[in-house]
Amino acid sequence: MAFDYDLDFDNIDFREQPELYRVGRGEQGVLMVEPYKSEILPHWRFKTPEIAKESSDKIYQIYLEYKEAGDFVGMDMARKYLQMGYTRSRRYANYKGGRKYDENGEVKERQIDEEKAESAAIFEEKWKIVREDEEYLKLKKEHQKKYG
Repeated sequence: MAFDYDLDFDNIDFREQPELYRVGRGEQGVLMVEPYKSEILPHWRFKTPEIAKESSDKIYQIYLEYKEAGDFVGMDMARKYLQMGYTRSRRYANYKGGRKYDENGEVKERQIDEEKAESAAIFEEKWKIVREDEEYLKLKKEHQKKYG
C-alpha cells in the first residue's frame, strides 16, 4: 500500500498508532512521521566522511534500539534516514550544490565530489545492513500484511 500523505501528521504519534504507518516507497514520509523524525533527524548529517560516519553509526545505533524494542516503524524510519543519507550524499557528490537540474530544467553535467561520494558510501554500507536484516524483513512483511 502506498504511503498515505493525507494523514494528520502534526497530531499522530506513530509509536502509539503504528497501524496508521505505511512503508511506502524509498524515503516517503521520512520528514513527517513522529516521534521518529524528532529522534533521528538531529543526528542526520553528511557534509564530510567523518561527519557521515558519526551520523550513520548513530542512526544505526538508534535502529538497533528500535529493533530491541520490537518497534518496526522506528526501524523502518531509521532505514529511511540511512537511505536518505546515501541518496543526498550521492546527489551532492554528482552535482555541485546538490542541484541536478539547471534553470531550464535540463540535467546538469556531473562534477564528482570525491568527499561527498565517500560520505554516500558510508551511509550505503549501513543502509544495506538494515535493508537486508532478516528481522527487519520479517517485521516489514508482517506489518504490510496486517496494515497494508
